[in-house]
Amino acid sequence: MTGELLPHLLASAQRAYLGLAVGVGLGLVAALLAGLTRAGEASIDSLVQIKRAVPTLALIPLAILWLGIGESMKISVIAASVFVPIYINTHAALRGIDQRYVELAHTTDVRRAEFIRRVALPGALPGFLTGLRLAVTMCWTALVVLEQINATEGIGYVMNRARDFGQTDVIVVGLVVYAAMGLLSDGIVKAIQRRALSYRKALGS
Repeated sequence: MTGELLPHLLASAQRAYLGLAVGVGLGLVAALLAGLTRAGEASIDSLVQIKRAVPTLALIPLAILWLGIGESMKISVIAASVFVPIYINTHAALRGIDQRYVELAHTTDVRRAEFIRRVALPGALPGFLTGLRLAVTMCWTALVVLEQINATEGIGYVMNRARDFGQTDVIVVGLVVYAAMGLLSDGIVKAIQRRALSYRKALGS
């Protein structure tokens, strides 16, 4: 595995982070719509709660029927797995914004776009970053399963091939790589979270 680890790792990372980007984008937009509009709350939140009750990996057979067994299916399932923590945490943070700021924005006739930029997004940031920490780990967790399905490259493909030849050490290395990438991704987001929310410590001091 030593000579071929890097290209397979890059293939896995591309799948994981592309799915992560799609899921984060959709989750953030859905949370803003549900958190800032009554119509969005009524139409989106209940559907997400239903989706939350169904494990994403249980949707793989349905995803295969709809999208086949190629890259689009894998990326879609990863996106679906990270969508929920992004939505739930961002939506909760929006709902928890201090009402004094909301009332002040209404009394001063702040435009909608300005309200979103100055009040909603800063208020949602702590929840979004919490959701992102969960999401970066979940995208790699989902990938462990997805790369067992018709993959021709990636860490999962190498592990599958090692299973056929009884190479236990290669399988263990693959699992360690998955875990390490998940922890590394979480560490990066944690550092961003600490820096982005440093103002809270300053206000508390």
